[in-house]
Amino acid sequence: MKKQKSYKKLGFTYLETAEIVVSLNQLLSNYIVHYHKLRMFHWNVEGGDFFELHEQFEIEYNEVKSQIDILAERIRVFGLKPKNTLKQHIALSQIEEVERELIPTAMVQEILKDFNIIHNSLLDLIDASLKTGDAATEELATEFMRRLEKRHWMFTAWSKSS
Repeated sequence: MKKQKSYKKLGFTYLETAEIVVSLNQLLSNYIVHYHKLRMFHWNVEGGDFFELHEQFEIEYNEVKSQIDILAERIRVFGLKPKNTLKQHIALSQIEEVERELIPTAMVQEILKDFNIIHNSLLDLIDASLKTGDAATEELATEFMRRLEKRHWMFTAWSKSS
């Protein structure tokens, strides 16, 4: 039977947190590109679903903006600085920018694709947290995941009506 890692108090070493910080930066970069995509969709959605999607994209980007700040501050807790430039974030992100016009249903499909990438990044962060015994980062990632899964369900349900 696998022994569960015990949780630690403050005072992680650089080596203990290296994998966590790498995972945090990856997630941060994914969220930053995702945020930009949500803003673009909010500004450019058109058609019969305009009012509904315009509002939902705004709800989403406001939440993501908050999560970005939380992630950057979590990296600072470990005495390191998060990636700073858009160039760094675009290079690190697994989420890609959209450089063409999309119809509303395609926008939602892009959001769902991003959610899957972010979900995988959250799983990586949880794994790194568990290995190190970092309860706070694990809880943060779990809370983000809980919300993401609910929003994934909601956007998936919406996409079935179109």
